[in-house]
Amino acid sequence: MIYGYARVSSKGQQDNNSFEQQEQEISSRYDNVKMSHEQFTGTTTDRPVLNNILSQLKENDILVVTKLDRLARTTTEGIDLIQGLFHKGVAVHVLNVGLLENTSMGKFFITTLLAVAELERNQIVERTQAGKAIAKQDPNFKEGRPKTYSKKQIAHALDLLSGKTYRQVEELTGISKSTLIRAKRKQASE
Repeated sequence: MIYGYARVSSKGQQDNNSFEQQEQEISSRYDNVKMSHEQFTGTTTDRPVLNNILSQLKENDILVVTKLDRLARTTTEGIDLIQGLFHKGVAVHVLNVGLLENTSMGKFFITTLLAVAELERNQIVERTQAGKAIAKQDPNFKEGRPKTYSKKQIAHALDLLSGKTYRQVEELTGISKSTLIRAKRKQASE
């Protein structure tokens, strides 16, 4: 049996890593692949869909991914995962690398590739943190997503609630019911 695994970190992920792109690449090489998708950050090692696939794999099966970083982000996790598959007699095909083999050279190759993937991930985190540190020097910097609505807009919407339903106010102002409920609770607690 051939199992394909596609993973994205975020719903809007692009850069040749979307579900569709990964599935298309795997399906172009294997006609009878059983595809699975998962939206989980690469820093999370507990991925339910991948764990389910791993539990189903048996001798002579093939696990296919487009890139090694779709399977594992740290060298240790990747080596453990792939070694476990080798012990079960499962082949691992990373499309941009090739078929990974249970040989000394294959193990060296895997370790090197995983180390590079981990380095890349760490550099992304470092660049993000450096950018955030620079941004925090701006006195107007605010952590998190910017507020969609001003205090004035929220106050107006809350005033409208005295004569209308949440749904009616939502239609009039574009402010969601959940935002209005949170604002009303906050107003009541003040």
